[in-house]
Amino acid sequence: MIGLYILGAMLLFGAFKVLRGVYYIRKAKRLEAEVAALEGRTVASDGRTAAAKAEQKAQQAAAVVALGFVAEEDLDTDNALPVPPERKAALDAVRAGDWEAGAAYVEACGTDWEERWQRVRALAEVAAEDDAWLLAWRAARPADPSAALVNADTGVLVAWNVRGSARASHTTQEQFRIFHELLAKAQEQAWEAQRLADPADPVPYMVEQSVSLGLGYPHEQYRRLWSQITKRDPKNLSAHTNAMQYWSQKWRGSHERALAFARECAAGAEPGELLSALPLIAYVEQELHESDLEPETFFKEPEVAAAVDAALVDLAAADPDDWRTVRLRHLLAWFLFWQDRDAEAVEQFRHIDGHIGAMPWYYWPKSRYVHARDWAVRVVTPGMEP
Repeated sequence: MIGLYILGAMLLFGAFKVLRGVYYIRKAKRLEAEVAALEGRTVASDGRTAAAKAEQKAQQAAAVVALGFVAEEDLDTDNALPVPPERKAALDAVRAGDWEAGAAYVEACGTDWEERWQRVRALAEVAAEDDAWLLAWRAARPADPSAALVNADTGVLVAWNVRGSARASHTTQEQFRIFHELLAKAQEQAWEAQRLADPADPVPYMVEQSVSLGLGYPHEQYRRLWSQITKRDPKNLSAHTNAMQYWSQKWRGSHERALAFARECAAGAEPGELLSALPLIAYVEQELHESDLEPETFFKEPEVAAAVDAALVDLAAADPDDWRTVRLRHLLAWFLFWQDRDAEAVEQFRHIDGHIGAMPWYYWPKSRYVHARDWAVRVVTPGMEP
């Protein structure tokens, strides 16, 4: 009897355990369902929040565009300013095989060495994609200084295209090998252009500046190259900005060397010569390559603020029709934004808007330009919030 009682108790306890297990399984399933529902509501809520933020952002962007600024999708990231009609015509002509149009385009600038550099580089960019017209030009005029110059700059661009813009750690040894071979050839082509050039022309030596980066000219060798440029055109802005790359930490110098070079050149310039851009370039490069620097504090430091003020004075003294002013305006817009001088920043944004193929914007996606521009515009526009 007792045995039957014990057996019944054991069966009852076993049934209880089964029922209890079923209870907890069902409870767990209900909890899982409740958690899933909660997560679903959270996702839906996050989705609604994200959608609301996106809608607010779109409305803010539309409001800025309504004030006359260019929409993000329409920004030109290749050029710092509108392409002159005569440049477009010349480039279209050479693409169609008319090398004589390219030759005439280069020669038309005379001894405006800054303009000659810009025109040579524009033609070289086309030739780097298809050089049939350039080969025809060289065959027809083998001693033409301009043809030799475009040929040398084309060689430089082709080499750098092989190298790519990635850091060394992300560049293959084969890329480096071909890059150095092509750059050594471009160096010889630059020397040929120098031999054929007008003795007063600095541009063939400016072409060699790009060679110096890739081949790693020692400082003394670079200084000799630099002297060849400055004795021909002491205040050439493009040559100076090229030199800033050589003296930067990411190439053959350091932040200290770059800033010292920039300050020396800016101090030796007359108001309106726009060399005040150089210290700003040095500060941009330093902030980009020192991870512990924050732009909202670094760009407000007294020495940086003083450099911005000097640049504004320099800009005010420049010829309003000098296209080179746009380079300084791009830099000033960025610095003034970080210094919370939003009204002054907006003035610069109005001048540069639409074409952002310039420092500092070419380092980042165009959304960063749009953020800085739109923030400054919203701050200074009544009824709009940043």
